[in-house]
Amino acid sequence: MRQVSRLRAGLRSYLRSSLWEMTPRDHRQSDREFRRRQLVSAVVVVIGAVVLGFTLRFIDPEDFGRFYAATALLAGVWAVGAFASGPLHLGRIGNPAEPDLVAPRPVLQPLLLGAALALVFVAGAYLITEVPFLDRNLTPFIASVLEHTQQGSAVVLLLVTVVNGIAEELFFRGAMYAAIRRHQVAWTTLAYTIATLATGNVMLGFAAVVVGAIVGLQRRASGGILAPIITHLTWSVTMLYALPAVFL
Repeated sequence: MRQVSRLRAGLRSYLRSSLWEMTPRDHRQSDREFRRRQLVSAVVVVIGAVVLGFTLRFIDPEDFGRFYAATALLAGVWAVGAFASGPLHLGRIGNPAEPDLVAPRPVLQPLLLGAALALVFVAGAYLITEVPFLDRNLTPFIASVLEHTQQGSAVVLLLVTVVNGIAEELFFRGAMYAAIRRHQVAWTTLAYTIATLATGNVMLGFAAVVVGAIVGLQRRASGGILAPIITHLTWSVTMLYALPAVFL
């Protein structure tokens, strides 16, 4: 019982430091810098949503050359928009023991959180296949995305997944998060979900809600984009290989 209690306490402490307790930082920006972030974020999120919707709605899975080109363009839109908005911060996690010490960069915690999130999604995928109603109504949305993973080069597809995951976090948890005064987690998650729903795929929209909320909380706690990037990449790369094994 003591071991179980210690495990629970350790898990609660880990989740608090990763998702809730804010690491001290000073990321001040002037009103002019803030308005620039708002303008850039508003323009880029619309452009990105259009490119994303076009990529998954109108490019045939067998035309993997155009698909790779479109995803590269999308990554460029998110990344250029992020850096054009202003300075980005990597972030730190935890509270230093002494005032003159610096909190460490978040690496292990977001990696483990991304792996746990991936396991939840894989379990949900198996549940969908076992329940006829869910299988009939949800599997087609998942299969339409997975069709793109079965074409072209596996190495290029992995590279595309990694680059786009990084670019999305640079923009949504970097530029856009810093362009909002209050309730940043909720607003960035909403914007991320709306942009994703431009694809017309409700399952991608659902994933955007869950992942967006988790990485948004990480951004809030750490004050930077490193933790969201690591969690996003761990989750997305796992899904790249796990979901085809379940549905195809």
